[in-house]
Amino acid sequence: MLNHVVLMGRLTRDVEVRYSQGSNMAIGRFTLAVERDYKKEGEERAADFVSCVAFGKTAEFISQYFGKGSMIAVTGSIQTGSYTNQEGQKVYTTEVKVDKASFTGEKRDDLQQSRPQPQQTPDYDGFMNVPDGIDEELPFD
Repeated sequence: MLNHVVLMGRLTRDVEVRYSQGSNMAIGRFTLAVERDYKKEGEERAADFVSCVAFGKTAEFISQYFGKGSMIAVTGSIQTGSYTNQEGQKVYTTEVKVDKASFTGEKRDDLQQSRPQPQQTPDYDGFMNVPDGIDEELPFD
């Protein structure tokens, strides 16, 4: 049997992290908006909203480095369950138990703005000026 899930999508909200009693293990819950591979002509691409849960260091990693709107890639497995709600009705759940989370290579605007940008002069062309007389010190011709 095989139960393996790979998803890439955007977080619909910030990760909700709680800590279990006793073991004090982090439990992170979030929803991923995952675009479908196809779209109907004249319509926007539809998305599925997938409930996810992560535990321990994985939950802490996701909550620290990803926020609402962030693109994330996750791998894990489908987990189903059920509970009885306050009205006495049985409710069935399906979620992805996330084992690993990865950056997708997309840069977040808020992170780029917080990093200092190199000082550029008006004649900056991307190259450093080489001082005169350094030719003798270079290890190549």
